[in-house]
Amino acid sequence: IVLVKELTACESSLFDAQPLSKEDEDGAKVVRVENLNNPYKGQENFDKRFKLTLNKLYAWSLVDYDRVVMLDADNLFLQKTDELFQCGQFCAVFINPCIFHTGLFVLQPSREVFKDMVHQLETGKENPDGADQGFIGAYFPDLLDQPMFHPPLNGSNLDGQYRLPLGYQMDASYYYLRLRWRVPCGPNSVITFPGALWLKPWYWWSWPVLPLGIQWHENRRQTLGYAAEMPVIIVQSVIFLGILAMTHLARPSISKLCYRNSDKTTSLIQTGLKFMAIWSILAAYIVPFAIIPRTIHPLVGWTLYFLGSTALSSIAINSFLLPAIQVFVPLVGIFGSLLVMAYPWYPNGVVRALAVFGFAFCYAPIAWGSVGKVMARLQVSLEREQFLPKLAESSPPSGFNKLY
Repeated sequence: IVLVKELTACESSLFDAQPLSKEDEDGAKVVRVENLNNPYKGQENFDKRFKLTLNKLYAWSLVDYDRVVMLDADNLFLQKTDELFQCGQFCAVFINPCIFHTGLFVLQPSREVFKDMVHQLETGKENPDGADQGFIGAYFPDLLDQPMFHPPLNGSNLDGQYRLPLGYQMDASYYYLRLRWRVPCGPNSVITFPGALWLKPWYWWSWPVLPLGIQWHENRRQTLGYAAEMPVIIVQSVIFLGILAMTHLARPSISKLCYRNSDKTTSLIQTGLKFMAIWSILAAYIVPFAIIPRTIHPLVGWTLYFLGSTALSSIAINSFLLPAIQVFVPLVGIFGSLLVMAYPWYPNGVVRALAVFGFAFCYAPIAWGSVGKVMARLQVSLEREQFLPKLAESSPPSGFNKLY
């Protein structure tokens, strides 16, 4: 994401040369570029998900603009930061004591700088991580020794390099320790989420695991909204409700579609049926995670998850005649853990973590007991041979007697 401040009123020939996609309906100008070759992808410590991050260097080619603020998508703005456009030729934040963070930085576009950067890529400039973080950090090695940025009150632009106060890139992990911000320096304007990839705030399951996720989605609700995901949500809700209705209505018939065999069911069939029952229960808890749109609001996502898990669990319950309460124990445990994590009045993150651990400790025996009861009930059902399929023949073979 690039925020720009125009130098002149004329539009860039770079934009004129490229067709704009539908994003311009939201006021965005999209520039299509060729991917920069990453010469560091063969390094031992290289993470392939950073293969294309060197495309950030194209920000220096936007010479029709006076200042550019380069942003990663995982930034959450708490207030306006227009003063960043007053900063110098390059400005960035040190959330690491020794390495500035390239999730947000300010630059003055320059064709000379852009060409020099590309040249240094081609000549194999040293890059510790093989991504934009290492390359830009090596290109501006003296930033730590530069003065702190304080915006001029008269609105003028500064020249040179500056360190941005920490408040422009507050690491979310600072918040999770105390469940509030205690960053005395800077304006406390921007939160960044450099943590685990699968717990980024735009994923519905990241809240309440990480409390700031709900704030991210509140900002999205007020801006972009969720119209893109709503058709899928409605279709999935109808499917899950349909499954619940069908399994409820079909349960009496399922119990009648059984035959009793005079010979004991073979252990191989019993083992296979056990695996089918276990995997059907596991699938009831895993499949919703895989099919629910990842970027919907957490409250909608978790509601749809519980509806989907209940619907798919009902298939296993009615197909294998399992005890419903024990099958739903994991779902109750998930719901309980979410309530514990979402509780808003913890004094700090340590107490919150201890509360989650305490809940898990108390819940573990209940979960283990439910697994034992489900397996015992399944074994009893198998010994009674309730799972032999109805035969297609008009007259069953000798040794079979109808139960109804």
